[in-house]
Amino acid sequence: MKILVLNCGSSSVKYMIYRWKIRRPLASGIVERVGIEGSFIKHQVPGKEVYQSSIPCPTHKEAIGLIVQTLTSREAGVLEDISEIQACGHRVVHGGEKFARSVLITPEVLDTFRELFDLAPLHNPPNVMGIEAAMEHLPSIPHVAVMDTSFHQTMPPEAYIYAVPYDWYRDYRVRRYGFHGTSHLYVSKRAAVMLSKKPEEVNLITCHIGNGVSFTAIKNGKSFDHSMGFTPLEGLVMGTRSGDLDPAIIGYIAEKEGLTAQQVINILNKKSGILGITDRYVDRRDVHKAMEEGDKQAELAFKIECHRAKKYLGAYLAVLGHTDAIVFTAGVGEKGWEMREEICKGMEELGVKIDPERNREAVSRNHEFVISADDSKVKILVIPTDEELVFVEDVVGILEGRYGKPDFRYSFEEPGYRSELREEAYKREQEEQG
Repeated sequence: MKILVLNCGSSSVKYMIYRWKIRRPLASGIVERVGIEGSFIKHQVPGKEVYQSSIPCPTHKEAIGLIVQTLTSREAGVLEDISEIQACGHRVVHGGEKFARSVLITPEVLDTFRELFDLAPLHNPPNVMGIEAAMEHLPSIPHVAVMDTSFHQTMPPEAYIYAVPYDWYRDYRVRRYGFHGTSHLYVSKRAAVMLSKKPEEVNLITCHIGNGVSFTAIKNGKSFDHSMGFTPLEGLVMGTRSGDLDPAIIGYIAEKEGLTAQQVINILNKKSGILGITDRYVDRRDVHKAMEEGDKQAELAFKIECHRAKKYLGAYLAVLGHTDAIVFTAGVGEKGWEMREEICKGMEELGVKIDPERNREAVSRNHEFVISADDSKVKILVIPTDEELVFVEDVVGILEGRYGKPDFRYSFEEPGYRSELREEAYKREQEEQG
């Protein structure tokens, strides 16, 4: 079975074509600047040079047509014919309360996603546009939606209900939803393998740190609490998002600056966080370079981000009671040894003790790694996330009728499956480097 995975943003479409039989991606890539002049595709086949082509894509329909064309092209294709694609998995950011798991897409499901446009105005509309476009190009195959929010539907009411008039929840579904679910799900399953436990036996704090940042308290293998809320704005300090703040600031700044509440919220989403504090940086690598050059605002941004992260770690250690491991993942979580060290520093009394040498060594590895000291009560792990594999597994599980059964939850639970693959990749990398 060959499965196409699509992740449609407002001006981009990421994709991967995956061959289930051999558990390998055949190709992946991205169409950028959709709806903007100068759109182009970057297409990568493992072991080959990146293929790039510039073709106008005024809508997602043309972008997905370009992906299909590239996958079957003579220059860069990996398929003889588009009929080889047997299923398509789609990322959908917001599934609301209705979907606690991935779902086969029907007209009724699409209607539900449209109803949620108000809750995810930046994400769900392009997600739906991408689904509709893909269905036009690939009308005879099943399409499956994999939602960021579904993993967090196991949170108890005390974790997801806000202390506001209850009518707001009853009438408008104002509550904590949670995001980055596929990433938190994936690394939690891999952590269970690394700890030699069943997924339902582990208590974890999973730390997804990229441009967007979210932490999840996982109890008995299920999401129990999560840092993001009604929208992805709540929680940790992020690349351009403020995270937690006093809501009275919105009205105060609106009055002082002559802005609407929505304009202030846009600033909190797009011009705050690391960018807001430094005035110029979003990429943490730029922040560290600026720190080395004596930039005080960059240093302040780093300290604020780590301070907020440490507060959430402490809170989730208290919520869980017993914690088996803390897991760092996503771009900064996997590569930012400085941030991991700063976050974990001084938490020895809580059973968290990082090994500085292992922590630095993890950066040169592109696979799962233990960075805690031998005498640390709570393990500290670095696990590269693989959200696309979650998409693929869910598609296959639904099509084969195994999805949701107790004996089915991701083939990569098999001991060593992913770590062996990553170890092989690491060994090849070392050999290539001499």
